[in-house]
Order: sequence, then structure tokens, then C-alpha cells
Amino acid sequence: MSFVFDPVVKFKYCSPLSVHAMIADFVTGLRHVLLLLMLATVLPIEAACAEVTIGTEKETGLKSWAWKFNGITMQLVQRLPDQTRAFFLGRGFAADTADLIGRGCVFQTIFRNDGKQPVAYDLNDWRVHYQGQRLPLRSREVWDRQWQAQDIDQAARIAFRWSLLPTRQRFEPGDYNWGMTSFGLPPAEQFDLSLVVSINGESVVAKIPALVCAADQGSKDTP
Repeated sequence: MSFVFDPVVKFKYCSPLSVHAMIADFVTGLRHVLLLLMLATVLPIEAACAEVTIGTEKETGLKSWAWKFNGITMQLVQRLPDQTRAFFLGRGFAADTADLIGRGCVFQTIFRNDGKQPVAYDLNDWRVHYQGQRLPLRSREVWDRQWQAQDIDQAARIAFRWSLLPTRQRFEPGDYNWGMTSFGLPPAEQFDLSLVVSINGESVVAKIPALVCAADQGSKDTP
């Protein structure tokens, strides 16, 4: 599965490899400096430059962000709230619930491993950086707990689960998959996404800056 977009911006975004970026992200305060220095002596710090291409689809104006590193490609494509609402209305969700999903910053995501080593990810390790907050993604499991609490029909819940990108997955060379990802932000909001992938057992931490949720057409969120 692929989407054809005209590239308008192409740049390289450099970020640290291995677990150091995660450590720095979580550790604050001078009392942790010694621990960081000790870890630095045993864990190598490397720099990785990933390519990020931003494109715009001619007919719809929807934007896409493609992150590429060592043969791995992850493409995030905006979905209009109307698209997502209609999709889930057709799968048994009530209008108010479909609206809740649609207005929650949903992207179509395509993940490919065209490299030479196995790749894995766990969406629980990824974070949304929004207005000074670090927020988790709304994974299959997060939504499923909400559907249980709301007593959503089982058939609708199964359809929803299979429409989302799997929370955890391993890709051998040549493997690919796609699905929706839900970031839980209002329409038209901008955020950064920090992601973690494992390449042959080595954790790689990266960031895609300035992603934008699709605006809700015809609403006050539309510029």
C-alpha cells in the first residue's frame, strides 16, 4: 500500500541512537548527572541522520511525512476527520463515537522494512510531544479498554482493532504493514513524534518534528 504525494520539503533530522536519548528525556535534576556519566562510559553514543520528506496530495491537499533510516520507511498520511467518521460509521459505531475517533488526530501509517536486518517496534515506547507534554499514543489496547467501559458491540470493536496499526510488530527484510494510528489530539494541532525502533536488537530513538493533525473540514478548526 502506498500514497503518491508531491514532495515539497525534504530534510535530514539528526538524533541520538541507542538508549541515551530516552535516558536524557526521562532524567532531570543534578543528582542524576553522575548516573548519566557512568552510563556514558559503557553505552556508546552515536549520531543518526534520518531523512524526512513532507509531501502534499494534489487533489485533497492532505499532507504526508515519510521517515527513512537504514532501509526503514514509515509514512504518516493525514486522514480527514470526515474520512474516519464515515469509515467507523460503516463498521457499526454510533455517530457520536465515530465522531470521537475521527476528531482524535488519526493518520494512515505505512511501515516498511527494505533493509537487511530485522526491525521491531512497540508503540507503547513512542511519545507525542504537545504543548510541553509527553503523551502516549492511543493504541489498540487503550481504545479497547474504553470500548469495554462503554459496552461497544463486539463486532464493532473487532473491526476497530484490525483497522489500527498493530501495537507491537516485527518485520523481516521485505516485510511491510499499514493501519491507522491515533494520536488523541484535536484537529489541526501540531506536535512532534518521538519513536523507537529496534534494528537487529539495537534500539534507535528518533523524532519527527512538526506533524500536523488534519483539520476538520467545515468546522471552526479549519483555517
